[in-house]
Amino acid sequence: MSKEITAIIIDDMKLARASLKADIAEHCPQIKLIGEADSVVSGLKLLKTETPELLFLDVELEDGIGFDIIELLGEKLKSKVIFTTASNEYAIKAFQVAAVDYLLKPIDPDLLIQAVAKAQESAANTKEQINLLTDNLKSKKQSSKIALHTMDKIVISDIKDILRCEASGNYTTFFLRNGDKVMVTKTLKEYDEILSPHNFIRTHQSHLANANLIKEFVKTEGGYLLMADDSNVPVSVRKRAEVVQFLDQL
Repeated sequence: MSKEITAIIIDDMKLARASLKADIAEHCPQIKLIGEADSVVSGLKLLKTETPELLFLDVELEDGIGFDIIELLGEKLKSKVIFTTASNEYAIKAFQVAAVDYLLKPIDPDLLIQAVAKAQESAANTKEQINLLTDNLKSKKQSSKIALHTMDKIVISDIKDILRCEASGNYTTFFLRNGDKVMVTKTLKEYDEILSPHNFIRTHQSHLANANLIKEFVKTEGGYLLMADDSNVPVSVRKRAEVVQFLDQL
């Protein structure tokens, strides 16, 4: 039997709360709901008396935004947060870049199960992650930073400083310009989607390269990219034509 997890829902839509409660009861029976609120004010009041392990927090509330609650409680908030949002594709990109868990309304039960399992395993969101997320949502501009979730910490990196990414099963290693290597607990496919708008190109099933930091495309020896740090990134036969076309358009 799974360990019981206490949770609170904060959402200004009564129907949305009811729907999430029904989904939790059916698909995540290990979760024990210990309260719900419909605003920033009522949410703050509830969280001053209850300390849930998990907080389902709507991004947009009637009297403010969910981030107000996080900011006002500061270090007093001990819960792991899963944001719920009906926002557009741009906002979803902001969540992905900040490596913050979210559920898109209407909530998919399978994604709910995944989000809860992930929240149980991961550390609470850092202040830097939340700042990155809120800055991206407010500015409406493409983010210049990314949160990299490792096994024991969260690294905030400038996207322009990422040379390349290399897949290893369900993990991805980031190679940075300063020589650092950061292994994160996500697949390369997820980062391909996040980084492609920033001029990154998938050169191989296991490799993603920052086109802004490519020195040469060497066509011999099967084909590879020579990066700014003199490292090599292989180009697969299947990706060769796509890489050539991409580089021609730079």
